[in-house]
Amino acid sequence: MKKIFIVEDEDIIRRGLVCTIDWLRLGCSVVGDAPDGLAALPRIEALQPDVVLTDIRMPRLDGLALARRLKECAHAPAIIFLTSYADFSYAQAALRLQAADYLLKPVDEAELQRVLEKIPVLPPRQPDEDDTGESTRALKDWAALRERLQQAESPYVRAVLAAIQTRYREKLSLEQIASEQGVSQSYLSRKLKDATGQTFGSLLARYRLQQSIDLLAAGTWRVYEIAEQTGFGDYKNFCQVFKKYLHTSPRAFLRQAAGGIRLEGDRHETL
Repeated sequence: MKKIFIVEDEDIIRRGLVCTIDWLRLGCSVVGDAPDGLAALPRIEALQPDVVLTDIRMPRLDGLALARRLKECAHAPAIIFLTSYADFSYAQAALRLQAADYLLKPVDEAELQRVLEKIPVLPPRQPDEDDTGESTRALKDWAALRERLQQAESPYVRAVLAAIQTRYREKLSLEQIASEQGVSQSYLSRKLKDATGQTFGSLLARYRLQQSIDLLAAGTWRVYEIAEQTGFGDYKNFCQVFKKYLHTSPRAFLRQAAGGIRLEGDRHETL
């Protein structure tokens, strides 16, 4: 099944692409979306989709600039450009960037299917020799895992997912959730491990990291402020968890993914 990432600055159109197209029938799943290229870059790097469906005209980083950045990635996805403007110059630019195709909005599902059918599924990324398994792969499967959790038979497992998504900014513990659900911590831990193969701490850290990446990409927050807003508490802990899962620091990750964007006013040194 091909993994799709959607980049579109108009929220209504983006939601429509995510929710109204029968992706399952097309042999695809949407693993993420973003309102512009700048926000999309780090998430695409983490999620490693097969196809990026992107608008051309967007603020901050447009679709053409995004495609140029993605061409430099080791796991470069196929690009399908979307635009409301039937302008041949855009088609020429898309062809120079070796785009899979160029479609006009509103998207015709049959035409989209034709384009997707000719795009191969990318082979999975091979980990580096020093990759211990806690790398960018820690984030890219969150969408699929969330779907599994939402469909879990155990209401307690679904309660854990809901708590992580709505209360990740708080000091959240499995013991606390277990008490609220009226079950023992060991029982809930076992149910969660059976459903996901992971611990509560790992799931919570991965979700917090995904939220922090979105805030980093926005470029308006200091790193220590992002640490506070995403539940890590302090800068040092944030950097330690970030390095554990992504093998880099928050600021180095942003520089690599978004071409060296600096967070104004942030005087902390990277770890």
